[in-house]
Amino acid sequence: MTMLALNACSTKSEDDGVNNFRIKRGTNVSHWLSQSEERGEARLKHIQEDDFARLDSLGFDFVRLPIDEVQFWDENGNKIPEAWELMHNALNWAEKHHLRTIVDLHIIRSHYFNAVNEGDKEANTLFTSEKAQQDLINMWYQLSDDLKGYSVDSVAYEFMNEPVADDHEQWNQLIAKVHKALREREPNRTLVIGSNRWQGHETMKYLKVPEGDKNIILSFHYYNPMILTHYGAWWAPIGKYTGKVNYPGILVSKEDYEAAPDSIKKELEPYLTQVWDINTIREQFKDAIDAAKKYNLQLFCGEWGVYEPVDRELAYKWTKDMLTVFDEFNIAWTTWCYDADFGFWDQKKHDFKDKPLVDLLMESKGLENK
Repeated sequence: MTMLALNACSTKSEDDGVNNFRIKRGTNVSHWLSQSEERGEARLKHIQEDDFARLDSLGFDFVRLPIDEVQFWDENGNKIPEAWELMHNALNWAEKHHLRTIVDLHIIRSHYFNAVNEGDKEANTLFTSEKAQQDLINMWYQLSDDLKGYSVDSVAYEFMNEPVADDHEQWNQLIAKVHKALREREPNRTLVIGSNRWQGHETMKYLKVPEGDKNIILSFHYYNPMILTHYGAWWAPIGKYTGKVNYPGILVSKEDYEAAPDSIKKELEPYLTQVWDINTIREQFKDAIDAAKKYNLQLFCGEWGVYEPVDRELAYKWTKDMLTVFDEFNIAWTTWCYDADFGFWDQKKHDFKDKPLVDLLMESKGLENK
């Protein structure tokens, strides 16, 4: 594997310890090295250099690259070489095409963000097991050993995705532990750290990160209102609703509520009275914005998007409001996602499946970072 020399703005990093990992707008290259059963030739062909060239040409300046433990280590903790090679391919292609990368450890064997929803508490032992926590640190030791040659201006680490701890302090304590371990090895690498409970905006006020470390980016995820963004999503309870959705305004009319099956009426109740519009988004972002101000750190929305079956006009209205608020508060973002069921690119047809969405994304403020 050939590692490209990544030296952009290294002088600044060496002078004051603050690197130049600056980001604005990107997308998740998901369902490839994470949440995918593809292996071998199918996985190799799924994402290629032309995907990164395309993202660069469209105007994106970075990508978030989710990776899963099961793809990178077997059950005995041994590295699975093929996945590591593909990750290096991605990082090198990204650098070649002027894209920065956040390597995101998305799912690990001791923690899966959906296990709580599915009632499987045994799948989430991370916050109650010292061994599981040390295993997480050991994974990052190996990732750091493998990736430390990449410039701190080009590659960042998100050491866990969507933590779901019963208590916010459990997550804060783990942040401190992993941060200390990584800083002993890589003092200036950017670390992306999100809030507890699926990186929700409402838990950002409980987030504690080490003070004085300027190479941290704070992250939250946002899919509200779920009845709009996850309309028809088979895995979400609200996805069972088949009536009309409005946006902006009151999302579900009383008539549509009455016509809905009794089994989902409880899910619909919040949408009968609350007005959803750009002001709602602003208000819900407030805790995240305040946290970034408190620590004087950049804020990043690592996941947001609309499921493919959602009415496109509604999707575009919501997307435009999201982009407006991102721009107002200088919030970086990566859409969920590039080519899966929330995405805009069709790998099989090798064509856009939603070009108007891309055009809308590119209308947001110009890149200061490229």
